[in-house]
Amino acid sequence: MTGRYCWVHFKKTNIDILYILILSFLLSLLVGLKERATPHCPLLASRHWSRGDMERRDAKSRHSGTRFMQAPNYVETSVCARHSAPLDVYCCTDQRVICAQCASAEHSGHRIGYVREERRRKQQELRNLQTESKQILRTQEQKYENMGETLKRIQEAAEETRDYCESVLVGLIDSLQRHYKSVRELIGGHEEEAAARVEDSLQTLQVKMEDMRERDAELDRLARTDSDLHFLQEWPSMRRLCREDHRHPLYEDSEDPLHPFDVTMRAIDQLGEQLEGIFDIKFALISQTAGGGEQRESEHESEEEEMQQRLPSGVHNMEPQTRAEFLQYACGLRLDPTTAHEDLVVSAGDREVRLNPLKCKTPSVRYPLRFLHRRQVLCREGLQGERCYYEIEVEGDKAEIALAYKGMDRKSRTQLSAFGGNAQSWSLDRSANHYSVSHKSDSVQLTTRPSRSKLGVYLNFKEGTLSFYEVSDRMVFLYKVEAEFTEPMYPGFWLGEKCCIRICDLRPDGL
Repeated sequence: MTGRYCWVHFKKTNIDILYILILSFLLSLLVGLKERATPHCPLLASRHWSRGDMERRDAKSRHSGTRFMQAPNYVETSVCARHSAPLDVYCCTDQRVICAQCASAEHSGHRIGYVREERRRKQQELRNLQTESKQILRTQEQKYENMGETLKRIQEAAEETRDYCESVLVGLIDSLQRHYKSVRELIGGHEEEAAARVEDSLQTLQVKMEDMRERDAELDRLARTDSDLHFLQEWPSMRRLCREDHRHPLYEDSEDPLHPFDVTMRAIDQLGEQLEGIFDIKFALISQTAGGGEQRESEHESEEEEMQQRLPSGVHNMEPQTRAEFLQYACGLRLDPTTAHEDLVVSAGDREVRLNPLKCKTPSVRYPLRFLHRRQVLCREGLQGERCYYEIEVEGDKAEIALAYKGMDRKSRTQLSAFGGNAQSWSLDRSANHYSVSHKSDSVQLTTRPSRSKLGVYLNFKEGTLSFYEVSDRMVFLYKVEAEFTEPMYPGFWLGEKCCIRICDLRPDGL
């Protein structure tokens, strides 16, 4: 009796447990359906409310002060319209969000991935694209600032060129004024052309930067979106627009806008030197003729014609020996402050250079042609006339007097940026006890000891000779370099401690 009761009780207990399990399963299913029908998120629940519900909600919010967040202006469809299946698959080949049935039926052979994974990969690609866009924008902003500085330098260079041409051509006869007027018009044309080109570049860059800023703002908004579908739908067009912006990001003008002014200044300088040489010869012959009467006048007419015929070519059978003969080939030089190392100060009308005496220097302008690591400076004028001569005065023990090609290295810390340390420069090195001549880092020490502060440099470009002298009442020969010069030679100087170098004015009124 007891055993039968236990079996019946056990059977009844199992039936109760099974009933409870079935009941709990049905309740959980019912709760799940209710939660799905009534979402907790206001953004999602708002899609299932009727118009009356929305009006009652708005009225309640006005009385209670509660503010409801409005849904975004795009509609997210998370179920496939054809198969009523979740849109959880992304076709990378077609760049579309699809369901699993669409993937198996219509996208066979395509590269398929999950929406979440594809969003993660393209989110990283978006970040990389943003970084590239910001870098290009910063570069364009720097380019914009540099072009603004170039525009100012164009105006300054134009004004400086006018003043320089006026100083060279002043005092000439009235017939030269017509030519000088044409020169001024040429400079004005160069200024207008160069300024217009730079202003057009500035406007183009400004428009480009505004477009880039707008595109960057759109990328930020896309990066912050919470919807994977909206992101993937907008991403292909956004990436295409960004790639088009990056294809030609910068405006590059290969022509230097200041080059026409430099060419004009060199041409006028050469004209002035030729005219001064003609005047010197003419007035010397006039003085000789005036002292000898009519008989000597006819003798000197033929000599005058012969000298004037020789003057343009500068061809002489013998090298000059006396200082007066050297002075026939004197050339005017000016230092170029844009090439000077930041420790150097150029003054006296760009004819004198010395070390900056101030210990605390103000930040220097970063000119692209400046020597960065050596106390060196070049002249403006490139010498390539058949014969050129100039003199300098040196104060101090250590200095270097050099000629170099314009393209020599100015940035490195090696010997390649030193005068005489490369194949593009030749240097006379002066110290307290001796001279030496350097080229390609090879140095030849001279036996002559420094005894005078004034030095002369004579260049015969056509013959390929470069000679150095000490200058006083007579010319003391130091050394002659023989080479094949293929480019204009720019005089340059290196200064030691407590050193000062001055370019001598060899014009007739400056001797």
